[in-house]
Amino acid sequence: MPKGSEELTNARKEEIVNACAALYETMSFKDITLRDIGEKTSFTRTSIYNYFQTKEEIFLSLLKQEHDAWIADMDEMIHQNTAMEAEAFAEVLARILEKRSCMLKLMSMNIYDMEVNSRIENLVDFKKSYAEASETLDKCLEKFFPSMTEEDRKEFLYAFFPFLFGVHPYTSHTEKQLEAMRQAGVKGGDCTIYELTKPFLLRLLKSFL
Repeated sequence: MPKGSEELTNARKEEIVNACAALYETMSFKDITLRDIGEKTSFTRTSIYNYFQTKEEIFLSLLKQEHDAWIADMDEMIHQNTAMEAEAFAEVLARILEKRSCMLKLMSMNIYDMEVNSRIENLVDFKKSYAEASETLDKCLEKFFPSMTEEDRKEFLYAFFPFLFGVHPYTSHTEKQLEAMRQAGVKGGDCTIYELTKPFLLRLLKSFL
């Protein structure tokens, strides 16, 4: 690790991760290289190794960043509302998740490669954010739906988090995929994150209320 303050180190890591995020908007995970990331930053490929040993570690840090943003939005929902009905809760949480398309894409497509090819300390940092996201959503449920028991909330989380891993494939398709669906007679392909997530949340909540 290069010499310098922790603040400077974190700023450099953030620059690398943000460059990776920008590339991921138009390129696939497998096609992005450390050279590509370096070209979008002030670092050479060799310099990046001072902060991340693999491409997967950069992506895992991006996924952590996405979870942290999701947590912040849920915290804001908790603090800005004294009470919420199921309909309003599902609406707000679906809108929050609509902003996390990168998170949902990474969760559904690349999480195995990221975890396998990252050092344990990086994986632990991500797992902490993942756990905090679950804990924060649990706090939302506890505050807004006090009739739900601890076991109810656990069942909700066990249903909801696996659901998140499947959101991206149902809400994002290439033209090639859409054409294949049309030729195969498969219906769908025009659902947004919000349109898929809100009804699911509402049905899941009502099963406990």
